[in-house]
Amino acid sequence: MQIKHLNYLVLLLFVFACTPKTTEPAQETVEEVAEVEPTKPEKELSPCKNWLDLPKDEQDKVKVLHSLYRDVMKNVRGASDLAKFDPADVDRAFENWKTVYEVAPAADGERNTHYGDGIKLYEYKASLEKDSLVKAGYIQRLLFIYDEVIRCYGREGFTIGRKAFDLYYKYPQFATDIEKFNMFKRSFDLEKEDAPAFIFNPFTSLLANLVVDEKISIDEASPYANMMLDILAKNKEKLPASKWKAEGWDVVESYAPARLKTLEGVKGFYDCNYYKEQYYSAYENAPNDCDSIILVLSRMKWAECSGEDPQVNTVFTAYNQECNKPEPGSGNTCRQLLAEGKYREAADCYEQKAQEVEDAEKSARYMLTSAKIYYGELKQYSKARNAAYKALEFKSNWGEPYLLIGKLYASSGPLCGPGRGWDSQIVTWPAIDKWQKAKSVDPSVAAEANKLINRYTQYMPSVEDVFQRNLKKGQSFRVKCWIQETTTIRTAN
Repeated sequence: MQIKHLNYLVLLLFVFACTPKTTEPAQETVEEVAEVEPTKPEKELSPCKNWLDLPKDEQDKVKVLHSLYRDVMKNVRGASDLAKFDPADVDRAFENWKTVYEVAPAADGERNTHYGDGIKLYEYKASLEKDSLVKAGYIQRLLFIYDEVIRCYGREGFTIGRKAFDLYYKYPQFATDIEKFNMFKRSFDLEKEDAPAFIFNPFTSLLANLVVDEKISIDEASPYANMMLDILAKNKEKLPASKWKAEGWDVVESYAPARLKTLEGVKGFYDCNYYKEQYYSAYENAPNDCDSIILVLSRMKWAECSGEDPQVNTVFTAYNQECNKPEPGSGNTCRQLLAEGKYREAADCYEQKAQEVEDAEKSARYMLTSAKIYYGELKQYSKARNAAYKALEFKSNWGEPYLLIGKLYASSGPLCGPGRGWDSQIVTWPAIDKWQKAKSVDPSVAAEANKLINRYTQYMPSVEDVFQRNLKKGQSFRVKCWIQETTTIRTAN
């Protein structure tokens, strides 16, 4: 049985950060299962135990305990709010809540107050508990309450998504990545175009990681990536700006598209239509520019678009007319491989040419081209960095490889963190280190290096972010993720 007209209160908790590819302040979106206002008698009641089932005298006792604990819980959004109260008051509220929940978990049958409050109270108790087993018990209990909400009030899609959100951000050790992914997928399947914004970023992160690690198939994951991008675009078009931000879609926009874009490096993940929509305009904007022509043609070939497709044919014709000419010193082979979307073969080809030619300048440029293919086309950042460093072995006083490595780091916000927040912001530190190195060894790239430094300095962590972690400006700091470099702490203000 499902309660009609059940309302859920959506709370958006914002934590500011940035991703180098998405330049807004950070926030994490948190949904709370919260109180529902009493409904009229004709409304359908929850099938779970409520105080209307109790004798009158017991009803009165339960209502008194309900009022006593609710005096503490009113306007409480989570464990952090409860931490502001006198611990003794919270303990009394917890004991009163347990008594009420045991005999009337569904309150009067019209509201899910007791379930939402239980989640908050157990989260608070877990945050204080030192005994790992007791702490785990509190967490298991609050996770179980989500299942009870579904059983007693329905709307499985929203609630299982909220449970998965907690598992992803707060209690990752209590479920495997596959289990969390399947919960988000279930939420998405049930909610469809009404899927709440808060599930998009963690669902995107799990999907991308599991595809790259080959733990889920392309066939399973690709439809969800396309649906999420489609829903995001539709909401961007139809929602007023205030509602767009209030619901957290700006947070989704700052992370999900950039993270999903990295899956372009997985052959077969996106179809021909995706690449045409993403890249054909680059050819239209510069129909005589070989870089643009090869970029668009290679994407279409990578996606195995039909040669009979009019857009493919147009770009291929432009390539033959403008770009299908021998490259100095290497013949036409490497560029042809690139134009045909054979990215791995093209990267290997340029690296081989770098070893074969005797001109160090040419060798450096071939290696940098290989690095750019690993970065732009294959999205393999470690290999791109390795190739860039090999370019420096041929030409040590060249700034462009350092510029590229800095861009690799700056693009890693969605890979190393949630897209916003501390883990995504600190990648700007090693990125700026590389741009400073670029202009120190090669004054010819100083203008571009300064432009990048000025752009990303504002997205470094704030003074408050650093202070909250008991760190100081000027200290050494090890940035982990795939970067694994020691840098210096700096702040945006």
